[in-house]
Amino acid sequence: MTDTVDEALADPVGLIVRLVATVEHGLDAARIHEVVVGVAGGRAKRRRLAQLLSDCPQVLTTGGPPVAWSVGQLLRGLREAGATSIAAPRCGECGRTLTYMISRRGYLLCSPCRDTAQTCAACGDQRRVSTRDRHGQPRCDQCPDDQGDPTALLAEAVAVISPGFEATDVMAALGRATARPAGQRRLAWAIVNQPSLLTGAGSDAPTPAVLRFIDELLAAGARNIARPSCPRCSRTVALSKLLDGQRVCRTCFAHHRAVPCAGCGSVREPATRDAEGRPLCPNCLSSDPINLEDCRGCGRRRRVAARTADGPWCERCRPRTAATCAICGRLTPCEISAATGEPWCERCQSWWARCSGCHTVASIRGGTRKAPLCARCLNPDPDFWERCPICKTTWQTSAHRPCHRCTLTQRADEVFAGPDGSVRRELAPLHAALTSIDRPVTAVAWLSRPVVAGLMKEIASDQRAVTHDVLDELTAGKTLDHLRAVLVAGGMLPDRDERLVKLERWTSRTVASRDDHEERAMLHRYAVWHHLRRLRGRLGTGHATHLQMANVRSHITAAANFLDWLTGRGLTLASCTQPDLDQWKAGEDLSYRDQTGHFIRWATKNRLVKGLTFGAERWKGPVGPHDSEGRWDDARRLLHDTTLTTADRVAGLLLLFYAQRLSMISSLTVDQVAEANGRVSIQLGTSPTVLPEPLAALVLDLIATRRPYTVIGHADQTPWLFPGQRPGQHVSADRLGLRLIAVGIQPGQARSTALFALAEEVPAAILARMLGIHIQVAVQWQKASAGDWAAYAADVSRRSTAALSPRTSPAPR
Repeated sequence: MTDTVDEALADPVGLIVRLVATVEHGLDAARIHEVVVGVAGGRAKRRRLAQLLSDCPQVLTTGGPPVAWSVGQLLRGLREAGATSIAAPRCGECGRTLTYMISRRGYLLCSPCRDTAQTCAACGDQRRVSTRDRHGQPRCDQCPDDQGDPTALLAEAVAVISPGFEATDVMAALGRATARPAGQRRLAWAIVNQPSLLTGAGSDAPTPAVLRFIDELLAAGARNIARPSCPRCSRTVALSKLLDGQRVCRTCFAHHRAVPCAGCGSVREPATRDAEGRPLCPNCLSSDPINLEDCRGCGRRRRVAARTADGPWCERCRPRTAATCAICGRLTPCEISAATGEPWCERCQSWWARCSGCHTVASIRGGTRKAPLCARCLNPDPDFWERCPICKTTWQTSAHRPCHRCTLTQRADEVFAGPDGSVRRELAPLHAALTSIDRPVTAVAWLSRPVVAGLMKEIASDQRAVTHDVLDELTAGKTLDHLRAVLVAGGMLPDRDERLVKLERWTSRTVASRDDHEERAMLHRYAVWHHLRRLRGRLGTGHATHLQMANVRSHITAAANFLDWLTGRGLTLASCTQPDLDQWKAGEDLSYRDQTGHFIRWATKNRLVKGLTFGAERWKGPVGPHDSEGRWDDARRLLHDTTLTTADRVAGLLLLFYAQRLSMISSLTVDQVAEANGRVSIQLGTSPTVLPEPLAALVLDLIATRRPYTVIGHADQTPWLFPGQRPGQHVSADRLGLRLIAVGIQPGQARSTALFALAEEVPAAILARMLGIHIQVAVQWQKASAGDWAAYAADVSRRSTAALSPRTSPAPR
């Protein structure tokens, strides 16, 4: 007996298949396995069924009685699959063969045995119940209800709410909502007694058939009928659970049942209970050693990801065949899509995009990468698809698992729930923003990370309002930075220059680390009142870039290092002489030379030292080589190589054609691009620059196809031409530079070559106005390239003359 129990726990499906195969020889093992898996879907049900059959295997040939519900389902499933040696289930009271299964008192009963004799509300005799009256009281077949036909009264009640709705349509909707006459009478009396159930009070429905009836009326075109909202969360979703006499949504029911898990301690709705009756969450249930099975591939005990006739498979070993994905065209391990019958890869299974048919962002089920199709556009037949078991609206191929949207809602509820199981008012906007994004699969993956979930729970458990100061108390890291960006993008926190804040904190720590009071005061003046003040004035309402922050840090670090060098030799800045400074400049491990010179000149200007000089080198032009031919080769490759991404092509061309800094390119907005009279212009400086083809087409294509790589973000809401990985922010200049290097372009050398070539042809004033660079910089580059104003004026004169001449075609711009 112990061996049987252990086998039922370890491999219940295999045990059931072997027991059935010993009786039924007309079905092969694969077909029996398919029926068993379809009937007993959950682990607990499979174990109970395996235990029942191992205790009484003769039920397969006798049909009982008594017969448990799961055994009756298995017997019916096997007979429908073509089994000839399997008996039909029988009634546990009279023993007759069941055509309609009803479970009472722990086993199956037929309809006459279920309806035992009760006292008739009309005659008072103990008789079999034939029907029930308006108040739910039993009536025998000799005492029919004399209060009228409830279905006719139902049609009149619907006509009062929705004038013009035909009675035949009401009857059709009633038949689709519930098929049995007793259920139709019960539904009709419920609505006749309380017509407000159809206008928003459906959460008080005494039977779930009322909710199905409301859906059928709306589908048939009835007016003034309203789907009920959950009385606890006020969301208009499927009300599938009964709680305290009211119909509530699955999420609120889960919150009500949430208890600390005996395994991990998380407050969640229990998926099962262990042998001692303690609750276990779904994760602990899956990872419980008793639920692990030996994988057919690797032989190790793992979670079961797939089952075949050969046995269970783990996630790593589950059968996948290499094929050409019908959507993306890649040769990769694929599975056969139940919707199209064609192979599709794992990446396409989780792909969300804008459907080419209905133009809504949804989970893609077919089509191609260029023309993706959602479920409704792939096959508009509603009978072909199953519905999500929670929201009842999402079309998918399986009715056993929730859709991505409902999974995201459940995960967000679990993560944001506080000690009392509810979402705090301060976190409600973030909760709403996460659950309403276009691509819920991305947010599910983000919330599934342990670091993110732990951080969210820590914030949810804090009773203070979510502010920047509260977040500053948490452990710093990329996850916290991304979450802060999410809150700012969602309007839950005010915008703040995070780079500047980090620079200020670093500066405060660096200054406070000085032991000498005079050095600390001097470094504070240099760092705070000189560098940080100038940086704030230069930024205005903008944000600091990575290079600006690195420049300030290098200057402060250089000053601190020089002060340390003086302290190590028993000197101070005031007692430092020119020979001491020359000795430092002659050192072998000299670092931050130019930045230290800036500190010496600042100290001299502010009369902190006397007699010290530190010369500055004037910029004499670019020192690197200028490969003009290579520049045009790179430009031609970016213009015509369609294998590169549009963003990389546009960024590289703006660098090669217009010598734009990476920080300027990365911060371009859509508003800086204008299209008028068939021409596309971009605002790089004070005057717009007309873009030539095909660069103009590439820029328009980038505007149409760009999207932020964030959990929260919509492509049509972000203002940036190059959206970044954090919500509400553009791509960083460093990241953009790495992308250009990956496509074979060196940003520094390419910009110098482009600026040198432009300064050679265009006057400094026009160069500064068109490209947005400082006039002094433009003059310096023009001198370095030996540019000539007269040559530019002569070229403009020739172009103007050619444009006015009737015999000469206009020169290309």
